[in-house]
Amino acid sequence: MLTRKQFIKTGAGAATAAAVLPGLPVARAGGAKKFKLAWTIYVGWMPWPWAADKGIVKKWADKYGIEIEVIEVADYPTSINQYTAGAFDALTITNMDTLAVPAVGGVDSTSIITGDYSNGNDAVILKDKTKFTDLKGQKVNLVQYSVSQYLFDRGLEKHHMSERDVRIVNTSDADMAAAWMTKAVTAVVTWNPIVQEIMKNADAHEVFTSAQIPGEILDLCIVRTDVLKAHPEFAKALTGAWYETLGIMLSDSAEGKAARTAMAKLSGTDLEGFDAQLKTTHLFADPAGAAAFTRSAQLVKTMEYVRTFLFRHGLMGQGATSPNVVGIAFPDGKILGDKRNVKFRYTSDFMRMAAAKKL
Repeated sequence: MLTRKQFIKTGAGAATAAAVLPGLPVARAGGAKKFKLAWTIYVGWMPWPWAADKGIVKKWADKYGIEIEVIEVADYPTSINQYTAGAFDALTITNMDTLAVPAVGGVDSTSIITGDYSNGNDAVILKDKTKFTDLKGQKVNLVQYSVSQYLFDRGLEKHHMSERDVRIVNTSDADMAAAWMTKAVTAVVTWNPIVQEIMKNADAHEVFTSAQIPGEILDLCIVRTDVLKAHPEFAKALTGAWYETLGIMLSDSAEGKAARTAMAKLSGTDLEGFDAQLKTTHLFADPAGAAAFTRSAQLVKTMEYVRTFLFRHGLMGQGATSPNVVGIAFPDGKILGDKRNVKFRYTSDFMRMAAAKKL
């Protein structure tokens, strides 16, 4: 099953762990520096293990005289905590979780690859009702503090409603499909493949999806900023491997089909299921397009929504009096929040190098 994306309430624990275990590359005696990238199962992140298995990651690492270990972590929240504690140099993560966990926890990170955005993978589903406003007065089952709650929050805003109009029931994603089958559950917010499973029922109706907020639920590859500054070759190798892999997997060729089939199997589905989820995932296959999006005013606006959401739900750290406690820096030099405490940075540099074939 392709799983993904739960916010983690962050406090002193994450910051303390980060201070104890700083993220630094391992230097082998007399050999190349070794870096670690952690990933978890999700349609937009499956290129990484395939690229590692096929030697693409090694090819790019060898080009820059380094070693890169691509490591699966079984649980997404655990991967974030371990990255924040210094166990990894790079991580696959959402824009929201980057701000909510490592940034709020004091770990300075830079997003080097804007990989994709959810374009229908996440949905609000009603039972026997067809309009978003039919939610009024209902219980809504979702994973609290997740992208599901963010999607729901944006849907409420667009329909001039608020969480006061409903009752949120925190429900594990593992239990969501089964919960739908009970009479007590009449509304859920969830992500694929759970959405696909629930939508097989005749009584299920999508009333709002991430396709209605394109470009807001982003999947990134982030690197610890101290590591990036000391070793930009690490980011160059990752970026080169990423776009070579996308070029293969998205091609209408036997090699592309074989790649997607292998990714599907590794993630617990089949080619048909994997391709269906790719259709609701906007992968930035073109590095120039990814770089342009990362430099756009739309990204700044999105992060304003995200940080406001996190603050309103108490996810900007203990004692935060405003969403400005942590700074977010963009490629054009704009900063949201505290300029003296920038802990989340976007760069388009490496994607632009890929576009110009200068990696």
